[in-house]
Amino acid sequence: MHNNQNNTITNKGYKSGFISIIGRPNVGKSTFLNRVIGQKIAIMSDKPQTTRNKIQGVLTLSDTQMVFIDTPGIHKPKHKLGDFMMKVAQNTLKEVDLILFMVNAEEGFGRGEEFILEKFQTVSTPIFLVINKIDQIHPDDLLPIIESYKEKYNFEEIVPISALEGNNVERLLTQIKSFLPEGPQYYPADQVTDHPERFIITELIREKALHLTREEIPHSLAVVLDKMERQEGKDIIHVMATVIVERDSQKGIIIGKKGSMLKEIGKRARVDIENLLGSKVFLELWVKVQKDWRNKMSQLRDYGFNEDEY
Repeated sequence: MHNNQNNTITNKGYKSGFISIIGRPNVGKSTFLNRVIGQKIAIMSDKPQTTRNKIQGVLTLSDTQMVFIDTPGIHKPKHKLGDFMMKVAQNTLKEVDLILFMVNAEEGFGRGEEFILEKFQTVSTPIFLVINKIDQIHPDDLLPIIESYKEKYNFEEIVPISALEGNNVERLLTQIKSFLPEGPQYYPADQVTDHPERFIITELIREKALHLTREEIPHSLAVVLDKMERQEGKDIIHVMATVIVERDSQKGIIIGKKGSMLKEIGKRARVDIENLLGSKVFLELWVKVQKDWRNKMSQLRDYGFNEDEY
């Protein structure tokens, strides 16, 4: 994680560290990351479990570098993919300098939060409670929420924010900075994520497919990048990707009437991919059925769930 050539920048007083964002699905982790980093790097969805890999958002300031690790949701695993994500999440907690436990102000304390707090009992890393979505509640309702969490765990800091509106986000960053150790600048200043563009591209396509099909397609959907190359002599990048689903009926939904759904997914994804690559993109999408891919570990590896990387 730390093998970067930029370790020369170890000015006295420069601070850097790794920060893990933990929370149930839908508490706004990706919205927070995108606001802080200022680029759409974590895929946004109002469905749970869309961020599967450790996407790191790197925020480089003149005196600090914060490397945010958006771990897959800590949740009770239901299948092998869940087990794997759970393991990744727990390993990450031990390696970081600070944990942000993010909760949704609207939803209150539930079994999901209790489950996460149980996991924290074995962790010695400092933990901030970040209460997100305060723009959605009446200010009078905030204090009881803070009090109820105080009783449950001795957090280093409790910071209410709205990642969407930006309220208090700067204050949170200042507090994070005060907790980070002195250290080198691990990543070049212009690097915002350690995931190669290939990964972000597949996530952007996946985001559009999930968003447009809403309730009809569950999370059993993966995207594989088959080809990405610049067309000779032209300022255009040819991207070819396959959307993997578990059932024929899902394939029909993704393709849509006369290919209309797939066309719309492609159209929206292309705009984001062009912004990411800074180039015109020719995007070709295919759909393939691979029954029960989530429980076939060898295929999970093919689709980017590589255990060795964690």
